[in-house]
Amino acid sequence: MAGTTLTLLSWNVNGLRAAFRKGFAEWLRRARPDILCLQETKARPEQVATELGRVAGYRHYFESGPRPGYSGVALFSKQEPRSVGTSFGARRFDDEGRIIRADYGDFLLFNVYFPNGKASPQRLAYKMDFYDAFLGEMKKLLRKGARIVVCGDVNTAHREIDLARPKANEKVSGFLPQERQWIDRMLAAGFVDTLRLFHAEGGLYTWWDVISRARERNVGWRIDYFFVSENLRENVSDAFLLPEVTGSDHCPVGIRLA
Repeated sequence: MAGTTLTLLSWNVNGLRAAFRKGFAEWLRRARPDILCLQETKARPEQVATELGRVAGYRHYFESGPRPGYSGVALFSKQEPRSVGTSFGARRFDDEGRIIRADYGDFLLFNVYFPNGKASPQRLAYKMDFYDAFLGEMKKLLRKGARIVVCGDVNTAHREIDLARPKANEKVSGFLPQERQWIDRMLAAGFVDTLRLFHAEGGLYTWWDVISRARERNVGWRIDYFFVSENLRENVSDAFLLPEVTGSDHCPVGIRLA
């Protein structure tokens, strides 16, 4: 990073075409992050080609699965990465458009839309298998001395402080013991939950149910994260949420790397 400070943002936009209609391009021109990671884009680049033309100064990379209007991730970057890939090494999980990996030299960035386990026991099993495979690959990279940033919609609230109604959701996917324990394992493996380096308080959420208008009452969940490997901890100068940014049922989360 050589004396510069980079601002990285991550946002589950719940449909990029809808986000553009709600002012995404104007927001991006104001926010001007160095790197922006998007999840649940539900769009291929040709479907937003006109809109992308309104966003100057960024290279953009998309990954989408074969199912139209489902999942998808995107990376907007002022700097061209050394390389960009769309896998973390486990082929079984490469067909839903859930990951973009970018090598910036000083660090490896993983933009990930982790699966949601609420739909069925099968999807919960898929989510846990995805979690395990992903962590296995991260451990391999850590053993090689890699400096890693992982961001995205993890679809799990880690601790009781990370959702407004923990007792009512103890048996709901997104706050199940095995899901929460995976985040414990992620941290034990050598990662840091960046927001908690700077903010110990509760009431900090990144997703709110739209139907119940939960955002107005701040009855939410913190399920979007930036994790960094321990060897990047000292480079994180800030971590924050942007709950004032609307346009999705999630809000952006961010870090600054110095």
